[in-house]
Amino acid sequence: MKTADVKVLEKIQYCNSLTAYSRRQTREVKIGDVALGGNNPIRVQSMTTVDTMDTKGSVEQTIRMAEAGCEYVRITAPSLKEAQNLQEIKKELRKRGYTVPLIADIHFTPNAAELAARIVEKVRINPGNYADKKKFEIIEYTDASYQAELERIQERFIPLVKICKEYGTAMRIGTNHGSLSDRILSRYGDTPLGMVESALEFLRICEAFNYYDIVLSMKASNTQVMVQAYRLLVQKLQEEGLQPYPLHLGVTEAGEGEDGRIKSAVGIGTLLEDGLGDTVRVSLTEEPELEAPVARTLIDRYEHRSGHKPIRPVEKLPIDPFSYSRRTTVAVENIGGANVPRVIADLSRLKVTEPKDLRPIGHFYLPEPDKWKMNDLGADYIYSGNQPLPYMVPNGLKEILNYRSWQQHPERKYKHPLLSVAQYLEADTEKHPSLNFVRLKASEQYPDLLPLLKEDKKVVLLLDTDNRHAMAEQRRFFFDLLEEEIQVPVIILRKFEKLSADALQLYAATDMGGLLIDGLGDGVMLGTELQEGSTEEEIKEEVGRNNNIAFGVLQAARTRMSKTEYISCPSCGRTLFDLQETTAMIRKRTDHLKGVKIGIMGCIVNGPGEMADADYGYVGSGKGKITLYRGQNVVKRSVPSERAVDELIDIIRGDDKWIEPEKID
Repeated sequence: MKTADVKVLEKIQYCNSLTAYSRRQTREVKIGDVALGGNNPIRVQSMTTVDTMDTKGSVEQTIRMAEAGCEYVRITAPSLKEAQNLQEIKKELRKRGYTVPLIADIHFTPNAAELAARIVEKVRINPGNYADKKKFEIIEYTDASYQAELERIQERFIPLVKICKEYGTAMRIGTNHGSLSDRILSRYGDTPLGMVESALEFLRICEAFNYYDIVLSMKASNTQVMVQAYRLLVQKLQEEGLQPYPLHLGVTEAGEGEDGRIKSAVGIGTLLEDGLGDTVRVSLTEEPELEAPVARTLIDRYEHRSGHKPIRPVEKLPIDPFSYSRRTTVAVENIGGANVPRVIADLSRLKVTEPKDLRPIGHFYLPEPDKWKMNDLGADYIYSGNQPLPYMVPNGLKEILNYRSWQQHPERKYKHPLLSVAQYLEADTEKHPSLNFVRLKASEQYPDLLPLLKEDKKVVLLLDTDNRHAMAEQRRFFFDLLEEEIQVPVIILRKFEKLSADALQLYAATDMGGLLIDGLGDGVMLGTELQEGSTEEEIKEEVGRNNNIAFGVLQAARTRMSKTEYISCPSCGRTLFDLQETTAMIRKRTDHLKGVKIGIMGCIVNGPGEMADADYGYVGSGKGKITLYRGQNVVKRSVPSERAVDELIDIIRGDDKWIEPEKID
């Protein structure tokens, strides 16, 4: 990506500033007694997983969610009977002293939305299926026929707008990437612009009737698409002179465990960094009350963000924020150019004495055949600081030493030096013949360095920062390189002090993932500062955790696929099987299939559209029945659930994508 390769954005409208943290000012929307947007704090919400007709179960789960920190609770209403039962759920909650606002989640059924809008504080509609049936057909529209479709939609939608206005009910117009209508896909394609236009069609109708109690969302499982769509939405609202509506942030079908948290943080955190977002829902394939603390950890980071060290402002944006393009760099050995982003493991605080000490970073020594093996999360480089490994590094791994230690090493041609800027600039500094690393701070100005970097094809930068607004400061440095057309590869370096394991993965995913989403960065290095007196085992555990997070961030940002990806929905009252148990079972059988994407959806609402990126799909189609997909095409219907995983594997095997799992003892 050179400046000439992208449309330079002269006027940045999708956020207040790219360098000074400032939250976007929006309309305030009243949702029961808990207002959203305006000067209110960023709110936390989640969605029940219990059958909506189970009044007691829904009430008890809602209470658990509220006590875990959910400020709004969403409940699915797939038909009139569920919409009607929202009245009973609400009545029982109020009777028990809980006033948490309820949100009805509607797909396909306008009559359910119209009933729910008279009962609960907010309704969510999906513009992709509120007035459209998805048949995956490409239709040629003239301007006249397209306008006729918009008039049909308006006729279906106006009754809901009038009811919401009469009852003071708020509405979320929530576009999902995977459920765009055939009409939108035919005109705009499977794009962020299509997602935005899908919502704006409905929004324009609302504004025509002077109804403004609206929240907007642009959710996708693909974090790049999700971030681009939200940015473009805000830009389009500004360009069209529409109201500044608050935003509901979320990554759909993020999955479970560490992968789900990292993926959510890459998407949601990137937008929070730019001051976008008024409410957050983290969609995990876990109990909904476990989602709230994750959302809260992401949000709380911005309470004290303003007042950070100043960063030079950006006058013109030298990247296209609405589409992905990786920054163009030269290839220095296996870093930069067309190479996947690399992972550097920080072993500088670990006393490495035996081959087994490299196990936490994915390199395994097998004594019997006297050889090394590497798993899919094997680090590409290790930074040893001043402690060189006492044995030869395995194939597929390279070692970096601090400059003075490298100089003194008898076999320095097999190691690589890490230099300070001052060391690099010294005229008589000895350098490696093919690859040298230079560590620098994003906050500093380097007038003598930049011209040298333009010519030196054997250097890689390690970009560090100590700014509280870290991602923005590092991004500003990347913009300098783009403006000067300097194509040196850059490794994103982040270090965090005294963080819990949960906070570490969320912060790292936000700071590094936010850059990778914009095509910035040729690798990552994640370090931590453990407390003094930490044991070797604790340091080793931290090194392994950091390595896993680094690979997880690259995968979540869609820049390096190193493991199987599971696009699994978070479950709701529509779900037709135990999603957590099924996801765990499928993961156990398939988690060695590097780069394969498997969608696991509880019902047809969340698939096949919502798993648009998946190679294979496992979708509930009835009690005990599963439909299996290849991409968006049905391969087998009504497969008994007890046989479905085996049959899914048979499909993968038939496509020559199956490999037998390999054991490393």
